[in-house]
Amino acid sequence: MKNENCESKKMTYRKLFCMLSLGALLFICTIPAEAQKNWGLTFRTGANFPTKELGEANIKTGLGLEGTIDYRLLPSLAVYAGWGWNKFSASQSFAGSNIDFEETGYRYGLQFIQPIGSTKFKYSISGGGLYNHIETENASGEIISDSGHGLGWEADGGIHIPLGDRFSLIPTVRYHSLSREIKIGNTATDVNLNYLSIAAALRWSF
Repeated sequence: MKNENCESKKMTYRKLFCMLSLGALLFICTIPAEAQKNWGLTFRTGANFPTKELGEANIKTGLGLEGTIDYRLLPSLAVYAGWGWNKFSASQSFAGSNIDFEETGYRYGLQFIQPIGSTKFKYSISGGGLYNHIETENASGEIISDSGHGLGWEADGGIHIPLGDRFSLIPTVRYHSLSREIKIGNTATDVNLNYLSIAAALRWSF
């Protein structure tokens, strides 16, 4: 039964992500041509390097995926919002052996963008908030704890490398911080999920 609940929950996340992506694409079709240059859709993936233990768990390097939509308020300033998934593993932890910690949730904030001299390249600096939770899974893939959603923060920087008129490749470096409580049985553990993320993103402007 627990395995079925776990798979059902994962399917729900996948469906939500697909629905948000489809909704964004449908929305694109309704945007007037003169406003298209103000929007961007970015898909990002990379490696996450923990900067400290998660509680007493020495978590390994993690993997992350996310999708973000942004809107240029000014030529040098944009707002963004998105959804992301990050996974970390630990051989031994306060939750047991061979445990996975999956962080999912939402990101939002502001991005400052500037050209680099007279080149076609740009750099960006972003900062904002998180509304994420951490699920703890055992070796069988069963969810044994859910921290519930809570607030965190992040800051990152990137270089925008143009790939034609609409696409850009963006290597990024990000610092990410989220504090939650994970309860295993009757024992609650305060954890800080802090990590440095090095990733590559593909942005489509429209």
